[in-house]
Amino acid sequence: MKKHIILISLLLVCFFIDNFNLYAQDKVLQELEEFAIIDQKIMMPMRDGIRLATDIYRPKTDKKVPIIFSRTPYNFNSWGDGKQKTRTAIKALEAVKRGYAYVVQNERGRYFSEGEWDILGVPLTDGYDAFTWMKNQSWSNGKIGTVGCSSTAEWQMAVAALDHPSLAAMVPQGYGAGVGRIGDINEQGNWYRGGVEQMLFFSWLYGVEHDKFKPRIPAGATQEDLIRISRFYDLAPENPTVDMAEALNHLPIQDILKNINGKNEIFDKMIRRKPNDEAWFNGGIYHDDMEIAVPSFWFASWYDVSITPNLALFNHLRNNAKNKSISDNQYLVIAPTLHCRYNRATENTIVGERSVGDARLNYEEQIYLWFDFWLKGEQNDFKAKTPRVQYYTMGSNKWQASEAWPPENTKLISYYLKSNGQANSFFGDGKLSTSKANFDSPDSFTYDPMKPVPSYGGNVCCTGNAIKGGAFDQQQMETRNDILVYSTDILEEGIEISGFIEATLYVSSDAKDTDFTIKLIDVYPDGKAYNLDETIQRVRYREGYDKEVFMEKDKVYQLDLTPMSTSNYFKKGHRIRIEISSSNFPRFARNLNTGGNNYDEKESVIAHNKIHHSSNYMSQIRLPIVSNSSDGKK
Repeated sequence: MKKHIILISLLLVCFFIDNFNLYAQDKVLQELEEFAIIDQKIMMPMRDGIRLATDIYRPKTDKKVPIIFSRTPYNFNSWGDGKQKTRTAIKALEAVKRGYAYVVQNERGRYFSEGEWDILGVPLTDGYDAFTWMKNQSWSNGKIGTVGCSSTAEWQMAVAALDHPSLAAMVPQGYGAGVGRIGDINEQGNWYRGGVEQMLFFSWLYGVEHDKFKPRIPAGATQEDLIRISRFYDLAPENPTVDMAEALNHLPIQDILKNINGKNEIFDKMIRRKPNDEAWFNGGIYHDDMEIAVPSFWFASWYDVSITPNLALFNHLRNNAKNKSISDNQYLVIAPTLHCRYNRATENTIVGERSVGDARLNYEEQIYLWFDFWLKGEQNDFKAKTPRVQYYTMGSNKWQASEAWPPENTKLISYYLKSNGQANSFFGDGKLSTSKANFDSPDSFTYDPMKPVPSYGGNVCCTGNAIKGGAFDQQQMETRNDILVYSTDILEEGIEISGFIEATLYVSSDAKDTDFTIKLIDVYPDGKAYNLDETIQRVRYREGYDKEVFMEKDKVYQLDLTPMSTSNYFKKGHRIRIEISSSNFPRFARNLNTGGNNYDEKESVIAHNKIHHSSNYMSQIRLPIVSNSSDGKK
C-alpha cells in the first residue's frame, strides 16, 4: 500500500511540474505577444537559393531598431514543450523590452532550414548574406550584434573576418568549437588537443545530427504553411538513449557511431582528418590568418573544454590587431564554471565536487550595456567601468580584474620534476621543486590502451554520461601505478597561479608512438586533490602538426605540451601537484601505440614509457605566479 501511495505521489509531482513548466512557457509567449511584433518561419534567402528558417521578434514601434542575431543548429521552435524553446522566448522578450529586434535562425540543413548541414562546414557566406538581408529591412537601423554560446557562438569569429559593414559587435560565449589554429595551438574546433581526438564530438554528433533520410519540407513551402506545420512537427530527432560511457569504449573508433546505430556521415569524414588536413581550413572555423575588426565581448570558463584556445584567441586579437582601436575593443570574462554555465553561478557555486564560492556576476547587464554602446550609440559607462579582463580566482573565491591576460604582475616560474625513480602513484616519491634535479632517475610506467586511466572530472562538455565535468577529488585515481605524481612541499604561504601553464617533458618509450598527459591539481591539507586543467600530446606530432615523426626505442625526446590555463589560489598548507600518464579516457581517444592510423585499428601495443629529469633533461612545469598574492591579497 505504501509503495502505491509513493508512486501516486511521484506521478502527481511530475504532473504538476510538467504543467507548471507549460504554464510558465505560455506566460512568456503571451507576454512576448504583448510587447513584440512576431514574424516566424521567414525563409531568408542565401546567394545560392537555399532558404534559412528565421524567427523575428521586434518592438512595436515605428522607429528603426538594432538587431541581436543568434544563429544556431539547435531547435528554437516556440510551439510545444522544451527548455530550449522557452529560453528562446525569454531571450527574445528581454531584447524586445530593451528596444532590440531579436532574430534567431537555424543553420542550413537544420530543422526547417533548407540545404545540407555540415558541422563547422556551412558556407561563411550564409552569415554574410543574413547580415545583408537584416540590414535592408525597413525596421532595421543597420546595426547588428551577434550572441550565443557553444555551437551558437562558434560560427561568429570566421564570419566576422568577412568584415560585413553592419556587424557592429559580438558576444561569443564558450566559443572554442569555432577556433582552429592559433599559433602553436591546433585544436581544429575542439576536435583535437595535442594531435589527439577529443571524444566530445563523438557523443555530441550522435545526439544532434539529423539523418539524411529525415522528413523534409517541400521546396517552395509558404510561410503560412511552415507556421502551421511547425505547430505539429518540429523535426527534432529523438535518438534512443545510449550508455555513452560504454559506447566510447568501442574499437575501432571510426565505428563508434555505427555501433550504436548513429548517423555517421559527417563523423566518417571527420574521423579520418589529420590535425593539419586542408579540409579544416575550408569550412567555418576561425584561424589566426583571418583578421577580425569587430568589437567583441568574450566569455570563457575555467572548466570549459576549450579554455586555452579561447584565451589564446583573445590575446591574438589584442596583440595582432591592425590598429589600436580594434585591440582596445576586445573584452573578456572568465568564470569558474562548466561549458556555457555562466548564469548558473550561485552564492555557493559547486563545480563538480568543489565549492568555489559566490561566483555570480551581472552578465546580462554588462552584455546589454555593450550592445547599447555599439548598436544604439548610447554613450554609457561600459568602457569606463568594465575591466579589460574579469577573471574569477578559485581558492580565494573572488572576481579580479586585469588589463591583460595573464595579469601584468605574473611571472612564469619553473618547477622541476624530481624523484628517485619511483614517482608512481601518490605513494611514490615524486616532487615538484624550483631547484633542478642533479641526476637522471627516470620514472617508468606501463601504458596499456586496454586499461586506460579513466577520466574523472575535468574540463569537458557534451559527453553524455561518460564524464562528469568539473573538479573532483583525484586521490583514488592517484593510487594507480600508471600515474606519476609530483607534488610541492606544503606551502608556507599562499600562491596565486593565474595564466597559461606550460610544460616540457623529456620522454622515451619502447613504442613507435604514444601519448603523454598532464593534470594540474590543488591538494588540500586533508588530502583532497582537486583537478584544475589537463592536456595531452601525441608524440608523433612533437615537431608540428604538418608531419608525423615516430619514436626510436628508448631514445629521449623533448615534448612541449599544449598549455593549460587556470586562476587558482593555493592556500597556505596546500600543495601544488601534477599527474603525468599516457591516457585520460574517454576525455581523449586512446593511442593504441602502433604508429598506425589509430582510428581504424582494434589491436594495441603495450608501451613502457619513461619521464626523464636531470640537468640534461629538465622536465618541468612553468607556473604563472602572481606577485604579492600571499594570503589571497593583491
